Amino acid sequence: MRPNDFRAFCDLAYEQAGIKLGEEKLALVSARVGKRLRALNLATEAAYLEVLKADDGKEMIEFLDVISTNFTSFYREPAHFDRLKEDLGRLMDRGQTTFTVWCAAASSGEEPYTIALVLDELFAGKRIEWRVLCTDISTKVLAMAKLGRYRGAQVKAVSRDALARHFVKVSDGTSADEAIYEVRRELKQHLTFARLNLARPPFPMRGPFDAVLCRNVMIYFDAPIRQGVATQMERLVRPGGLVFVGHAETLSGLNTALQVVAPSVYRRPGAA
Repeated sequence: MRPNDFRAFCDLAYEQAGIKLGEEKLALVSARVGKRLRALNLATEAAYLEVLKADDGKEMIEFLDVISTNFTSFYREPAHFDRLKEDLGRLMDRGQTTFTVWCAAASSGEEPYTIALVLDELFAGKRIEWRVLCTDISTKVLAMAKLGRYRGAQVKAVSRDALARHFVKVSDGTSADEAIYEVRRELKQHLTFARLNLARPPFPMRGPFDAVLCRNVMIYFDAPIRQGVATQMERLVRPGGLVFVGHAETLSGLNTALQVVAPSVYRRPGAA
């Protein structure tokens, strides 16, 4: 890939999604753009840039889909889910009967379904209404999340009881790791999926959310984009509510009233 084309793709990724790509990402960008060249039967990166410039928005979404990195897993950074359960459980004990949680970088669904598993366990047998809003910039991974199908190797962190209660095996595969499990409709009905570009505030949701998980996505943003995301999370989480970021991330240096209460966990000041 020519340096000028690489810089053009980097500029598009930043302008459209706030994704900051350095020179070390040349091989990654070249490989992923190559997928779109083959899909569109284009000969050069320059030709693809012309397609993007003339695009009505659909191909830009495809470009952002292939550029985005979507690594995730069930119960990733498990201490966060313990803290979420503890905080919402305290509110339930005080009489709260409706809960909403926002998973801001839902990827292929492992994180929001983990939230759902935690909330289902917490609220089991109680007269509680709860929802999880699941957003991501990638329509491709959102479709995967909505389908909710995972290989046996992907659900190893899910307990046997939760797997039996909330998943149905749809294929045995060639081994236990290759078996396919699908999240049951009863759990899926608590989740709503929507595309959202975190680099384009203000966000359309009204909130307030009892908790916000925006984990392992702001590492791809520079300070101005992170500031915009932090401002929106502060606006949308309820007073006393928690905001979770990835363990490699921080809101330090940003203009926000969110207060750190544990590593990568913040609370909006106010009544809990």
